[in-house]
Amino acid sequence: MSRFRFSLLALLALPLVSPSPVLAHGSHGGGGGEALEAGEFDFTPVLTIEGHGGLETNLEGSPSHYAFDGLFGGVFEWGLGNGGSLTIEAAVGPSIVWGEAEHFYGKVHIHDHGDHDDHADHGDHDDHDDHADHDDHADHDDHDDHADHDDHADHDHHDHDGHHHRAKRRLARKAREAHDDHDDHGEHDDHAGHDDHGSHDSRLKRSDVRGFVQVRYAPNDRLSLSVDWLPYYVTRDQGDDIQGLKNEVGAELVWALGDGDVDFALGDGIEDIIDGVFLSLSHRQGWESDGVWMGNYTDPRVGVGFNVDQVNITLDAGPRFYVPGSYSGLDQRTDFAGELEVSVPIGDAVVFAHWRPTYSDVDAPGWGQGWQHHVGTGVTFSF
Repeated sequence: MSRFRFSLLALLALPLVSPSPVLAHGSHGGGGGEALEAGEFDFTPVLTIEGHGGLETNLEGSPSHYAFDGLFGGVFEWGLGNGGSLTIEAAVGPSIVWGEAEHFYGKVHIHDHGDHDDHADHGDHDDHDDHADHDDHADHDDHDDHADHDDHADHDHHDHDGHHHRAKRRLARKAREAHDDHDDHGEHDDHAGHDDHGSHDSRLKRSDVRGFVQVRYAPNDRLSLSVDWLPYYVTRDQGDDIQGLKNEVGAELVWALGDGDVDFALGDGIEDIIDGVFLSLSHRQGWESDGVWMGNYTDPRVGVGFNVDQVNITLDAGPRFYVPGSYSGLDQRTDFAGELEVSVPIGDAVVFAHWRPTYSDVDAPGWGQGWQHHVGTGVTFSF
């Protein structure tokens, strides 16, 4: 591990914060806990345990990936007066992976059958002799459909001349994992279906390391601006995942139109829902662990948050303006995205669940028309 990566993980391992659902997943509608007085300081250690999964039903074969995270950190908060605050959150911990590691939204898996580096090194399989040149694949009009299969993804296939070193690294990686690859691909006779390829194999893979760092400034109880960094370290080469540090950065502006104090269990009616309405604007960019820029997207959303006794419910939705990285060869597009978050405090813990659906009406190589879903549930403990 390089000195830079070691320093990064050491920094994240400081007893800082994991994104508790109360702060990171909801409560956009203003209101919430007691505001700190000007100059007052508070620190809360936090432990979050979460299981989550991604379901890419818009891709051929509907690949999926799952993870189980344990994140430890804390929340630093300074009171600024007038209901305002400055908050720093951070967390770090292991992520146990089934299938492919979690990746940046819109990742396109391009499969170039003209080269087939990923097939050339499957040991000494005699039944692959007829795949040596793959000339019979070069002219397949429908072969772009295979781009959806995650373990054939190579973000540099659009420019092999400029990235021969990546091809060599893939060969070395596959040689180290010949046994794993043989298991993942199963019976290669069914080459057209690719049923056993990519993240269709959802078996336990490995344990990675993920982190979260966010700084949030709220001048009052209705407006907030935050920036965050989501590092994710892939611990070893495996299938489509390349050892190294994935990066995702983002910024979000939230404006609550009301005071956020809506509780239907206390007699509030539907006419009071305006107090829980908020507007948000977020922008995110992502890079794979081999340095390839995956693209960016901007989400303007309208949302609402309210309580039913102790149960907090937050939902929002809006267009997603997505710009794919040049590696994909795809054009800009507009998708739909939303989120439903439910959280319930139980003593010093908060149990939460979320569902994040996205919809795209674009059917293109490496991408498909339809829905993707991210679902998760977990518990956050405050100490």
